[in-house]
Amino acid sequence: MHTHQSLFKGDKNAFFDPKDKYYLSDTAKKYIAGLLTHIKEITLVMNQWVNSYKRLVPGYEAPVYICWARRNRSTLVRVPLYKPGKEKATRIELRSPDPSCNPYLAFACMLNAGLKGIEMSYKLSEPTEIDVYHLSEAERIQMGIDQLPGSLVKAIEYAGKSELLRETLGDHIFEQFIASKKVEWDDYRIRIHPYELEHYLTVL
Repeated sequence: MHTHQSLFKGDKNAFFDPKDKYYLSDTAKKYIAGLLTHIKEITLVMNQWVNSYKRLVPGYEAPVYICWARRNRSTLVRVPLYKPGKEKATRIELRSPDPSCNPYLAFACMLNAGLKGIEMSYKLSEPTEIDVYHLSEAERIQMGIDQLPGSLVKAIEYAGKSELLRETLGDHIFEQFIASKKVEWDDYRIRIHPYELEHYLTVL
């Protein structure tokens, strides 16, 4: 569920700046920085199921590396190239949400993360225009490129510690949401899957 986002002031696109080399306003850059900063905390909301994390695997279409770019589709956030006369189309694309998520909660989290970046004046790094999938782990670490949680249980850990997520959802929904996801993970991990049963019987 690649999600395109922009903010408007009246009929003016607050993300557009004709003088910037990327045609992005300071507001847009801080918004992107907010998403990148808080994405690990809100991934549980946007990727709610065990199977969601079978999609978020390095080397496939879904992005897992926390960085941004314009032409590069291996990054988490992509900024479509500006076309003259299309100022209102200036936007950013967050590429990790799962289409099975609750859109109301997901949109609230994305918006609050971006607005937090604006409010706190987060600094945005330079775009990563090389294929991140082809970088070694050492190269990614050197470039400061982190990655999304690789499983439901890791996403639960990040979400459970997030003040931004609690602020976005409110105490009641936050507590109930985390509790329900823990139950789901426990239910998943205690089940014997067919391939595990087959392996067990083979050993016997």
